[in-house]
Amino acid sequence: MTPWFAVHTHAQGENKAAFHLRRQGYTVYLPQYLKRRNHARKVDWLPSPLFPRYLFVNFGDTAGRWRPINSTIGVSHIVCQGTSPMEVPGAIVDNIRACENDKNLVNLNTADSFKIGDKVLVNAGPFDEHVGLFQGHDDKQRVTLLLNLMGRDVLVRVNAELIDKAD
Repeated sequence: MTPWFAVHTHAQGENKAAFHLRRQGYTVYLPQYLKRRNHARKVDWLPSPLFPRYLFVNFGDTAGRWRPINSTIGVSHIVCQGTSPMEVPGAIVDNIRACENDKNLVNLNTADSFKIGDKVLVNAGPFDEHVGLFQGHDDKQRVTLLLNLMGRDVLVRVNAELIDKAD
C-alpha cells in the first residue's frame, strides 16, 4: 500500500492546492461529497471537501521531496509529527475511496439507498417500530418520512441511522 500524507490548506483552498500539487508531480486525493446549499430561495447540491481544509498527498516518485509542499499555492502546511510528515494509513484512504460513487463523490448518507416512496421501518427513538414512506434526505444525516400517526399522515424528520428497509 502506498503511503499518504495529510496536507492542511488555506481556507477554501483545497481545489487550488490540489491543482498546484498535481502540477508539481504529486498524486493528490481530495475526497468530496454533495453538500446541500440554500441560496436565494433555491436549494443546490455542490461538491464540497469531505474534510474542509485537508487533502491527501502521495509522494510517489518524489519521495523525500516533501518540503516544497509547504510553499505550494493554497497549502498552509503538511501535517507533521516532529520534523517529518505524519503518514496516514493507506487503509483509511482506501476505505474512503470505497464509499465513492461513479462520480467520485463520497456517499455519506445511508439514506441514499432509499428512493422516494420506499417503505421504511423506524428502529429506535420516539417512532420506534413505525412503518412509513421515505420522502427524502438532507446532508445532515436526517431523513423525512411520511408516517401514519393516530389516523393521520404526518411528515417527520429522524436520523438516517434509525431507519431500515421495511419488509
